[in-house]
Amino acid sequence: MAKSLLCIGYGFSARAITAVLHPLGWNITGTTRSEMRANEMRTENVTPIIWPGNNLHEALTKASHLLISASPSGLGDPFLNAIDLKPYGFSWVGYLSTTGVYGNHNGAWVDETAALTPTTQRGQLRVEAEAAWTATGLPLHIFRLAGIYGPGRGPFSKVRNGTARRIIKAGQMFSRIHADDIAQVVTTSIMQPRPGAIYNLCDDEPAPPQDVLAYAAQLLNMPLPPTVNFDTAEMTPMARSFYAENKRVRNDLIKTELGVSLKYPNYKEGLKSLLELETKI
Repeated sequence: MAKSLLCIGYGFSARAITAVLHPLGWNITGTTRSEMRANEMRTENVTPIIWPGNNLHEALTKASHLLISASPSGLGDPFLNAIDLKPYGFSWVGYLSTTGVYGNHNGAWVDETAALTPTTQRGQLRVEAEAAWTATGLPLHIFRLAGIYGPGRGPFSKVRNGTARRIIKAGQMFSRIHADDIAQVVTTSIMQPRPGAIYNLCDDEPAPPQDVLAYAAQLLNMPLPPTVNFDTAEMTPMARSFYAENKRVRNDLIKTELGVSLKYPNYKEGLKSLLELETKI
């Protein structure tokens, strides 16, 4: 009997996971709010469900595995608020969270045992959502994702169109993860379940954001984007909030427990692969 994955919130990461599981014979269903996106999902061999708006009972009944990537709001997790999961049985449940739950550690290293001290509302909502999902008693696996990049989501377009700026904040470090490595870790967890597991998903080399833009420009043989001091930079409140938290995230557990070898262990290898992919399309 084919395994079936229901993705609540079929986004960038779920798409990468589908690319791994579908060739293995999995049936994939995903929720979306957009009819246009639903049509795209059909071309990707995914059964779409417009939600909220349609009943999920049949999809929940058929699903052997459940993946949640929908963001929580101030009212809590939208799925848990709307659905009683007690009648359904899943072999594995995955929740895509964020390393933002750790908050600011002034550039220090954190692992999965670090205290959850978010400094942003987004991070706090994720802490609450993680707790709510844990309280369901389902076979839950939490994945705390660093900054996500991948095909169509990277720095090249900003460098090319001249809008990239290297914002300088002394000592600022960010961790990142390529979508293909998200897919690798999540699918490995599905094959090797450990309910209650929490994994950081990030590469091996946290780096200042200005270094990533500089390397992207180097790959494109374009001039370095201009530097701007963080204190005087014009930024949206959302963008500025990311700089409020400074930490290096450890990924040892995905290697020691799941045996994962990252495809893109640093941003340089990841960006080179993205550019090579562009040239092939």
